Amino acid sequence: MISTLLVANRGEIACRIFRTCRELGIRTVAVHSDADEGALHTRVADAAVRLPGTTPAETYLRGDLIVKAAIAAGADAVHPGYGFLSENAGFARAVQDADLVWIGPPPRAIEAMASKTRAKELLGIRPLKDVTEADLPVLVKAAAGGGGRGMRIVRRLADLEGELASARAEAASAFGDGEVFVERYLGGDAGGRHVEVQVLADSHGTVWTLGTRDCSLQRRHQKVVEEAPAPGLSGELDRELRELAVRAARAVDYAGAGTVEFLVADGRAHFLEMNTRLQVEHPVTEAVFGVDLVALQIRVAEGHPLDTDPPRARGHAIEARLYAEDPARDWAPQTGTLHRLAVPAGVRLDTGYGDGDTIGVHYDPMLAKVVAHAPTRAEALRKLAGALERAAVHGPVTNRDLLVRSLRHQEFAEGRMDTGFYDRHLAELTRPAPDPYAPLAAALADAHGRSRFGGWRNVPSQPQVKRYLMAGEEHEVRYRHTREGLAADADGVRVVHADACRVVLEVDGVRRTFEVARHGDQVYVGGSALTALPRFPDPAAQRAPGSLLAPMPGTVVRVADGLAVGAAVRAGEPLLWLEAMKMEHKISAPVTGTLSALHAAPGRQVEVGALLAVVEATAVEAHQEDQ
Repeated sequence: MISTLLVANRGEIACRIFRTCRELGIRTVAVHSDADEGALHTRVADAAVRLPGTTPAETYLRGDLIVKAAIAAGADAVHPGYGFLSENAGFARAVQDADLVWIGPPPRAIEAMASKTRAKELLGIRPLKDVTEADLPVLVKAAAGGGGRGMRIVRRLADLEGELASARAEAASAFGDGEVFVERYLGGDAGGRHVEVQVLADSHGTVWTLGTRDCSLQRRHQKVVEEAPAPGLSGELDRELRELAVRAARAVDYAGAGTVEFLVADGRAHFLEMNTRLQVEHPVTEAVFGVDLVALQIRVAEGHPLDTDPPRARGHAIEARLYAEDPARDWAPQTGTLHRLAVPAGVRLDTGYGDGDTIGVHYDPMLAKVVAHAPTRAEALRKLAGALERAAVHGPVTNRDLLVRSLRHQEFAEGRMDTGFYDRHLAELTRPAPDPYAPLAAALADAHGRSRFGGWRNVPSQPQVKRYLMAGEEHEVRYRHTREGLAADADGVRVVHADACRVVLEVDGVRRTFEVARHGDQVYVGGSALTALPRFPDPAAQRAPGSLLAPMPGTVVRVADGLAVGAAVRAGEPLLWLEAMKMEHKISAPVTGTLSALHAAPGRQVEVGALLAVVEATAVEAHQEDQ
């Protein structure tokens, strides 16, 4: 029996595994980088061991240090979570060689399936070797790892070599393995859906399939919304998927939890890979089948047999991944303080952050997973969208509004989505829709109690004026202090109540309540985020037109070949690339013109807002901007 378990991971998956361990009476050990010293997963564990350094290569990818940490902390088992070393056969062997229990499949099974190229060959599928125009579009894909890293869609043959180099660099940084391969791209405009099967096997010959999941809503080839069961599959296709999953598991004598992934296109199943670990989206399967997959992983690792048949599925579950990122700005990751994260009761929240924690630059920007379960898909959709809409998410920009709109989009609601969903709909889903009364509520909450006498004067006075930035636009609001209290200087609006945290307005006879929270200059009114603007703007904060600023803290990894001051550039042309949160981010020219300044060089560390380059628009471009 396992008594003490170390999780060789961080964030929400470490916290989620610790939760099950507490229920089973198992003591827990966390490991952490210097950047994660005070992270939530270290606070909820019974013990924590430092891994010196900040980058994954120095810390969470150092299997030798993790094994030493487990021994030092008195652990007798190691759970890898997902990502990092979870599919590293060498690490699994090192754990077992140290007489520790490995919570995962046998190393030989990991080895057989860890490389997507080898996994395909095992099932008789071969990647493309010599790509021609007839093969386009193609997908460049990392042989190791997942999460969309090291993946590129190539639509022009001339772009292939550059994308191969970029994918190799990103894969090597994220997984320590730069091997990539090429296959035909069947997603996006081809109408493909990403469908997967959860498998669970024991060491006694039993293999369960726990239904299907649809993970078609993706950005950068990384899943955003997942659900179980996958909607709209015929009975024949569902059986085919489950049979192929069992075949893959039995081919490598699998034991433990794993996922077999497919692309479903033209009514056919195309094998993608087998992930020999727990998936990020496992909670939807847990909700539908009423199981705890981590608890079952532990039971299998302890040698217990599974029941002959798996439990029956009940209802529908949908999971949304909440990211600190700006979908309207090419999904740029965001950093800063997460002041508040709370969701209404009735949904599941898996997170690795607590109120006041810092979202840093070193790791994936996922803040949490929110999961809803209901008797039907329509009910689960409504439940999850409503919970996200009412959630308090105070801090950096997130994809919360995108998630709500995605769940309510007709195409998704009818189950007609595919992996090109965001390619088609991103513009409409990220179009600003600010609440016109949020700035007034923010101003009234701020004004409450500022004066000993409530701000009222016995003589008429000019209205008070406050300015806020909301959804990229400046909003000016006016209000007055009266004998009766605060009053809105707007037709059809009556202030029913106002204090520092709550404002009630009656607008044309309809009463609305606004919850208000302020953190410095940032104000949150319901689901709206505002920035309080100073009365007198600082002239020093102005930037020259055409300035390219770092959208996030990171490292300049490369600059376009031949780029130098004085070079002519075209609008949208890539100028340089930043690496942050384990992903490469392309920085492009905002206008057509001349590069008048270049402050970026490979290896340079930059903070958010740092000036990288300046492009002076040509006369024609400048004239068009003035129109």
